Amino acid sequence: MNRIMNRCFIRQVVAAVFLLSLSYASATCQDSVKMVKYTPDFRFNDGIYLNFEQLKTNSPIPKAKLLTSADYNDRDFYAKVFASDKIYFYDDLGVRQEVAKDQIWGYSRNGVIYVMVQGNFNRITFVGNICHFVADITTYDTRSNYYSPYGYYDPYYYSPYSYYGYGGYNPYGYYSPYGTTQSARNELKQYIFDFETGKVLDFTVDNVQILLMKDPTVYDEYAQLTKKKQKELMFVYVRKFNEKNPLYLPGN
Repeated sequence: MNRIMNRCFIRQVVAAVFLLSLSYASATCQDSVKMVKYTPDFRFNDGIYLNFEQLKTNSPIPKAKLLTSADYNDRDFYAKVFASDKIYFYDDLGVRQEVAKDQIWGYSRNGVIYVMVQGNFNRITFVGNICHFVADITTYDTRSNYYSPYGYYDPYYYSPYSYYGYGGYNPYGYYSPYGTTQSARNELKQYIFDFETGKVLDFTVDNVQILLMKDPTVYDEYAQLTKKKQKELMFVYVRKFNEKNPLYLPGN
């Protein structure tokens, strides 16, 4: 019995020492990474970001690990890679992996970051602890049609099997069982995101205030402005926040 207990104790000690060594190695590795202050001259490593953490650590999946027939030097390299619904790559252990395109966070090309919104990639033009970018998005306007016990009236519905002929517009319209019609339009929309959490937010006064709260001095100054001035100076205060709270990233 004592031998069994001793063996269990030894195993626990070995396991504890192993975990401590891993923690020490991890801490040592993190300490050895040189953090540099972000400036417009900073170049992000080229590659694909599966998630925001890879952006924070400046460690995307490099082109060389992507399984693709596209030429690495092709200007349209990423467009060709993202033409497929899935992306294939080799992980750090050399194991082949795959990920759906719509699960990718973004990518970096020529040191510039692109983030995915609504399946499209958009360049991040202003980088800092609070980032800003503009995305081309699709919005949908929903309109209800005239109600009828048989459905909803659409006077422009064309039927090739019209009761009033072999094809044509029904003078009484079409009663759609769905009751609404949708129209899509593209528009440019502004966003910000927190480089600490990666959370993307609409560029609004309320969201700017939330992110400015991390610096009480900047936040209080902004909060004392009138609503009109707050809206006019949103970007000015984002810039002011970033100047007082510079972003640091792992060096290349």
